[in-house]
Amino acid sequence: MISKKLITEEVALRKLTMLCARSEHSTGEMTEKMRKWGIAKDAQDRILDYLITHQYVDDERYTNFFIDDKITFNQWGRRKIEQALWNKGISKNIYQPLLDEVDDERYLQVLRPLLSDKYPAINAKTEYERSMKLIKFALSRGFSYDQIKKCINEGIIKDDIEFSDETAD
Repeated sequence: MISKKLITEEVALRKLTMLCARSEHSTGEMTEKMRKWGIAKDAQDRILDYLITHQYVDDERYTNFFIDDKITFNQWGRRKIEQALWNKGISKNIYQPLLDEVDDERYLQVLRPLLSDKYPAINAKTEYERSMKLIKFALSRGFSYDQIKKCINEGIIKDDIEFSDETAD
């Protein structure tokens, strides 16, 4: 049986400061790492306080970078970003206002080419089935139904599928 190697508070602090100096991390990630290392709760609080005080960790700064990365590189919509931030333990009070600052047009700029590229790759027997699969795909990426509807109604798809409110039923 492999025994768990305990890490001292000083070693944990050094490792976490080096990690945070290389890239952005959330307080939730730091807490989870310390928990896995078996750091006592009071030591976790001291380490986290040090990381925050010395600006190694800042959940608002982390959230700003996270939102930008997920929209730009992962092509995610707001709902998927919200879920990911919630899973990382970021407070809704932090991420809600930052997500509210993102203009709807930015999501649409990501969604348009995503839908346009996906449309011809969808195997379906009818146009209705194809449009339902396209909608399901976009919803799974975190985009809202209204954003999807807007893109489709703009005619971004070559065959210009018709999109009505009955399609959502």
